[in-house]
Amino acid sequence: MTALQHLAAGSHYAVHLPEPDDFDLWRERARALVQADVPPDRVMWAEPGGVGDLFAYEGPANAALRLPAPPRDASPVRASRRFVELAKNVVLHKDPARFGLLYRLLWRLQRSPGIMEDKADLDVRRAEDLAKAVRRDIHKMRAFLRFRLVESDEAEVGEHYVAWFEPEHHILRANAAFFVRRFASMRWSILTPQGCLHWDGAVLEEGPPAQHSDAPEGDPAEDLWRTYYASIFNPARLKIGAMLKEMPRKYWKNMPEAALIPELIAGAQARESRMVAAGSSEFGERPATLAALGEGIHACRACPIGALENRAVAGEGARGNDHGFSGLMIVGEQPGDQEDEAGRPFVGPAGQVLDRHLAAAGIDRSAAYVTNAVKHFKYVVRGSGRGKRRLHQSPTAKEIDTCRWWLESERALVRPRLVLALGASAARALLGRTVSVGRERGQAIPLEDGSELWLTVHPSYLLRLEGEAQAEQERHFAGDLAQVAARLAELEG
Repeated sequence: MTALQHLAAGSHYAVHLPEPDDFDLWRERARALVQADVPPDRVMWAEPGGVGDLFAYEGPANAALRLPAPPRDASPVRASRRFVELAKNVVLHKDPARFGLLYRLLWRLQRSPGIMEDKADLDVRRAEDLAKAVRRDIHKMRAFLRFRLVESDEAEVGEHYVAWFEPEHHILRANAAFFVRRFASMRWSILTPQGCLHWDGAVLEEGPPAQHSDAPEGDPAEDLWRTYYASIFNPARLKIGAMLKEMPRKYWKNMPEAALIPELIAGAQARESRMVAAGSSEFGERPATLAALGEGIHACRACPIGALENRAVAGEGARGNDHGFSGLMIVGEQPGDQEDEAGRPFVGPAGQVLDRHLAAAGIDRSAAYVTNAVKHFKYVVRGSGRGKRRLHQSPTAKEIDTCRWWLESERALVRPRLVLALGASAARALLGRTVSVGRERGQAIPLEDGSELWLTVHPSYLLRLEGEAQAEQERHFAGDLAQVAARLAELEG
């Protein structure tokens, strides 16, 4: 039974909530308290098992005392939809101070209706942080909960799937509808330390808290799941930090595929190398001239990009046999819309950024050779008629690997002493592996032909930034080009 205990007449109140996730009862009590003009510092909110719970049951007149009744002419309580939606999530957090925080916000909303729009307000920020943690916990449960088939001697029971999960917050009931919809035809149980859910295909029931030992350890279907996971694991896209952030280790014990992760990470580089080798296509004898190379890439349809309505854009500029060649080869990602129209590399907005920084660094573009890792423009079409536009799409790792043969042929003809890769796609084309530009920029990387590779970001990245972030990255970019200019001067002796 819910108890509203009047601890000191006219001064303080305690509200006992029978469930830690009972938003409806909190809202009902909070409305009454606001209308009775009870300030937040005179209300204690107690949940089962909490400190306030003990406080709520103490006192000489526990059952006789009630909240003060709101006056008949009390103004209606104002609460924006944004506050209500936020409060529904905040109530699910395990922080014992959450009910008091929400009541304080509701109290302040009566006098400052726009407070929810104040991003600097400490109460608003705290509530948003709690709601964010709850949403993350809900997502983790939906993503990482794994059902296991339980054998039963009772033929009429049929297949029964059981899962164990340890939510951080009070999200079990909030997630019930999702699992009912997703596994409507299955008979399943979800066991947690906070309580259990049991679905028989028609009725959902709640049960008392369970222990991990109540859940099954595994079933034959897990081998199939592990095989599937290993087959979709893409070493070319492996980012360990991001993976651990998305799938923290504490969830691994409930996931059969997690046992494969250390081995898959350890073998990622070797597997990626095999993928690169498999993705590279043999086009026969390498072209003897840049003109022959241009004809070859124009006819190339080895990947879907070549089949689009575009034309190949070969590199241009000075090369090894030319007088005045600086020894520099600049490699971008792929031609853009304007490059495709002009048939020349780096003539669009990104090219203008590149030209400006090359000039500032003292690098003569006309004395360098400029090209791209992928030779055709990849795009998707949006709109129709006069509003029709071709929007840039990044090439896949396989498409970069397929075009690598052409870039290697180009390098063999140009014979650079220093290669500057602009962006991760260009770096992958030159190194045959996934590259973090942030970690490897600012240093020489030896290439197998005796030249050296330097990395920096693609100029289009600078165009996507604004304000101080753009200014900071422009400084880094200028610094990278200054290093390249200095190294070129050393190589020229």
